Amino acid sequence: MVKVLISDKMSPKAAEIFRQRGIEVDELTGMSPEELKACIGNYDGLAIRSSTTATAEIIEAATNLKVIGRAGIGVDNVDIPAATAAGICVMNTPFGNAITTAEHAIAMMFSLSRHIPAADASTQAGKWEKSRFMGVELYGKTLGVIGCGNIGSIVADRAIGLKMKVVAFDPFLSPERAADLGVEKVELDDLFARADYITLHTPITDGTRNLINATNIAKMKDGVRIINCARGGLVVEEDLKAALESGKVAGAAVDVYSVEPAKENVLFSLENVVCTPHLGASTTEAQVNVAIQVAEQMADYLLVGSVTNALNMPSVTAEEAPKLKPYMELAKQLGSFAGQVTESGLKKVHVEYEGQAAGLNIKPLTAIILQGLLGPLMDSVNMVNAPIVAKERGIDVMESISDKADDYQTLIRLTVTTEQRSRDIAGTLYGDKRPRIVSIKGINMEAELGPHMLYVTNRDKPGFIGSLGSLLGEAGVNIATFHLGRHEAQGEAIALIEIDSSLAEDTLEKVRALPHVEQVKPLAF
Repeated sequence: MVKVLISDKMSPKAAEIFRQRGIEVDELTGMSPEELKACIGNYDGLAIRSSTTATAEIIEAATNLKVIGRAGIGVDNVDIPAATAAGICVMNTPFGNAITTAEHAIAMMFSLSRHIPAADASTQAGKWEKSRFMGVELYGKTLGVIGCGNIGSIVADRAIGLKMKVVAFDPFLSPERAADLGVEKVELDDLFARADYITLHTPITDGTRNLINATNIAKMKDGVRIINCARGGLVVEEDLKAALESGKVAGAAVDVYSVEPAKENVLFSLENVVCTPHLGASTTEAQVNVAIQVAEQMADYLLVGSVTNALNMPSVTAEEAPKLKPYMELAKQLGSFAGQVTESGLKKVHVEYEGQAAGLNIKPLTAIILQGLLGPLMDSVNMVNAPIVAKERGIDVMESISDKADDYQTLIRLTVTTEQRSRDIAGTLYGDKRPRIVSIKGINMEAELGPHMLYVTNRDKPGFIGSLGSLLGEAGVNIATFHLGRHEAQGEAIALIEIDSSLAEDTLEKVRALPHVEQVKPLAF
């Protein structure tokens, strides 16, 4: 009989569903890592929340484990690379607590505006300090929503109901989706300059970590109020404290912290801060929803092989896997390349499959392209959920196939349309089945992608290649390969350079400052 361990406290509904599906289940909560390691080898599935940490050591001991299900969205407590290497599917429930988290953000905004926690404590202490707790109205104020996805869009909807004006920054929010939500899409600096309240609803990525820092706080309106119910690492807490003490920021409401559990924090001593202990998902309804969802998903996977909300497993059959593997690597490179060089909101994605590629199961290939495309600015994007994420963001995804092959026996071309431009990139497989880029922006070139690449667009002028090579040499950067292409003499040109290590920021700035350079992007694969 299939056997599942529930190692964290969750709604009894989860165990009930497992048993109804004929799965044996043990509920053993509060175990130490040593105790979990000792017993995990007996189970096919592990259902957790945030208390259990599935480390590489635990996973190594899980000799029979096939799936880890996280009842909730965050999987910081799961070593996903270790699970993937061990052939363990990791899944979460990204939509079960969206309403609850959004409502908590709204509640925090109210509490901050009307000093409710401090006023409650004062009144229950026998004081009557009406003048001390003068508040402000939400009506007519501008709310800046950073990250207008599943949770952020719910917050925006609730704020509009409160007659607030909502401006939103989200690179993947299309103008059409913004119009449907009733929000104004703006750039980040514009949001900082206009918002009376700023609420964060974005994951931690390289682009969002420490987003609220001294530099960006200086761009905000005097007296702004900041709410963070997303991730602690989005905010530099010392910088926020300084701004709260100076009055630049009138107040902050914080549910998440850089270190949790947060028994102490630099923000705790401030009167103009409302703090809660990561309660975003803590409602009865949310706990029931995520427990039901994780149990149903895990049961489906264990009993019939169906995959839902997997973070590390593509939807590919065993028969298709060997044939698709090199194409999946090519698709991943095409999507990642386009995602890393895209700088404005996505509107349309068109994937063309030509020649031999046209006869494949293209759905997982398109999904992995979308994963690579969306990945640089979003976490938890994978082959399973990437198409859903694209649809929710109003991104039009098109596929086309053609058995006819022109210059190559097989070709995949990706065209990405943003609010500003369209850009295409194409790749193929040669006899060795290794992916190669053969065209960028209609400019022909043949290049293999390495771990560290430098992408430069420039005007085709004499001396540019020498200047770029000399600059990299002076910076101690070793060039592995150097690929060039252009539309026409003196026109637009591209340099795609493989280097042995990532570039320092000061070197990148020097490259950007070279004459005739239009765009510089460090790329990682």
